[in-house]
Amino acid sequence: MYQEPIFLKPVLQERIWGGSKLSTLYGYEIPSDKTGEAWVISAHDNGPSMITNGPLAGKTLADAWKEHGELFNKRKDNKEAFPLLVKILDADDDLSVQVHPDDQFAREVEDQPYGKTECWYVLHAEPGAEIVLGHHAKSKEELVSRMNNGEWSKLLKHVSVKAGDFIYVPSGTIHAIGKGIVILETQQSSDITYRVYDYDRVGADGHKRELHLERAKEVITVPYQQAALRQQEETIGGLTVKKLVEEKYFSVYHWMLNGETVRHLEQDFLQVSVINGSATIRIDGKAYNIVKGNHFILPHGIREYEIAGKAEFVLSHT
Repeated sequence: MYQEPIFLKPVLQERIWGGSKLSTLYGYEIPSDKTGEAWVISAHDNGPSMITNGPLAGKTLADAWKEHGELFNKRKDNKEAFPLLVKILDADDDLSVQVHPDDQFAREVEDQPYGKTECWYVLHAEPGAEIVLGHHAKSKEELVSRMNNGEWSKLLKHVSVKAGDFIYVPSGTIHAIGKGIVILETQQSSDITYRVYDYDRVGADGHKRELHLERAKEVITVPYQQAALRQQEETIGGLTVKKLVEEKYFSVYHWMLNGETVRHLEQDFLQVSVINGSATIRIDGKAYNIVKGNHFILPHGIREYEIAGKAEFVLSHT
């Protein structure tokens, strides 16, 4: 059905902590200067991306997954939701400290198909920018005590970040993106968030935003242990490929293209985000121009493709 990339239009989401960098850095038409998220490859009900080319133009990625599973090598008996979600986040202010559940908790407690394991590729970071990643508690009792007493400075781990850093955030990890950071997030297709601490901020309704402390206490992993990623890098022709993470839910790669290369599609489908530069992708003799801010899926059935140019990508697959 498609011997071409499936290009997708981002869904823009306003957030209390959002800014305007999704416009200034990526040229997206944002609804306001409080735009925090672009859901760039999404089949989630809360923001499904629209297909912009080919026979399914005007349909959503969710429609394609449901009605044309062959594009993703989906088995006919597979009734599960599309598994992945890719976003770009602009943190013009600190995000709330939060945690996400695993699949079992999401299904049993929230009646949702997926929990949320995620990872971040840092696209931009102001000098001194930090994230929250993990905590110092040695036991569940210590965790609960410090949360109950609001001892956030003693509990939370802060990590400095810069552009090009990669952070893996399994479900159960307490975390927050800090002010002045723009990330590309690859995650399970889930929108379940348990807010732990929000700096006593007041929302648009004049009230402090809701916290979810009891459920957070149930799902936070204790003690926190940083995952070993076993990253690998290789250069083939004009392309340097770095495997950032390979785990249960997704594999994520960084590509740096300076020249041209021929690749074979070995996955069921491949999600591609152009984060810098421009290039041409050629499939079956037809060329497609791709530039910074483009996001697309190479569907099942494409066997070989050629990419030429000078560009940087983040890619993912199940």
